[in-house]
Amino acid sequence: MIDILDRITSHRISRNWTEYQLAQKSGIPQSTISTWYRKKMLPTLSSLDKICRAFDMTMAQFLSENDGLTEITPDQRELLDKWELLSPIQKKAFLILMDSIAL
Repeated sequence: MIDILDRITSHRISRNWTEYQLAQKSGIPQSTISTWYRKKMLPTLSSLDKICRAFDMTMAQFLSENDGLTEITPDQRELLDKWELLSPIQKKAFLILMDSIAL
């Protein structure tokens, strides 16, 4: 089982970030982050999403059992951000397009 707080700490330390820097980059108050550790609380999904964005990774990458330190490129992040804005029909059309050009 993944320890979310340990994973956050690991990613933060691998970037040489303080809790304050993580707070600044994620938009989450430092007091909130500190409370998670002090009270052994888990962040909400919304907060975890902000943390993942600060780390420039998807939540799936963050939660991965294999290598939690896998990061995505800025181009991949841009593609994922734009994907979220598409309607279901647009997503299906995009996947058909990708299938036709990916060899």
